[in-house]
Amino acid sequence: MNCIIVDDNKLARTSLKILIDQIDFLDLKEECSDAVEAYNYLKKETIDLVFLDVEMPGMTGIELIKNLVKRPIIILITSKKNYAVEAFELNVADYIIKPVTLSRLTLAVSRAKELFDNKDQVVDINQKDKDYIFVRSNSILAKIKLSDIIYIQALGDYVNIITPTKRNTVHCTLKSMEEKLPVNKFYRLHRSYLVATDHIDSVEDNTAYIGKNTLPIGEQYKKELLKKLNLV
Repeated sequence: MNCIIVDDNKLARTSLKILIDQIDFLDLKEECSDAVEAYNYLKKETIDLVFLDVEMPGMTGIELIKNLVKRPIIILITSKKNYAVEAFELNVADYIIKPVTLSRLTLAVSRAKELFDNKDQVVDINQKDKDYIFVRSNSILAKIKLSDIIYIQALGDYVNIITPTKRNTVHCTLKSMEEKLPVNKFYRLHRSYLVATDHIDSVEDNTAYIGKNTLPIGEQYKKELLKKLNLV
């Protein structure tokens, strides 16, 4: 995977470069000292992964993500925790608090590589009345019953389809999945989550509980969700 570092701190860039050099499937192509430089670089070059600082002069890392038309996989690296919620909303692959260790970086890039390796996957759903979908990767077709899908999580241009036994990472947007799945069985409870309503165990305030999973409920979706749950 080719990658770039975007950080206004030269020492931070150097430290991260040393760690990246120890991960054999990463190929560092560029170091950018600010988000504007990175924006201009990404308009011209195809990059798989961006290690992105948040607080930078001129344009923040968050603003850079929002301005990118074609978004690479993003790993945010920052010294502060208070951007975690916004990072979650932007579907970044991971969020690392400085100082970065090799073990933490390895975990983050492993997640990113999983997304990258599955970039050719697509979802085939021919008709809405079917009770299954097929996930295709290269020459392999895997059948997933709709009744087995617990929820679907957005990850930028990818989604994670969560079942009781497996997580399928698919190159597909959450909006596309929502349009293809039956509306009586699945509901968008958050900008990043599509849930199978039959699997919801309970709802408290702005949180849905599904087995051991807790999913956030967006305020704009809450009223309609309560209707879907057949509230009495």
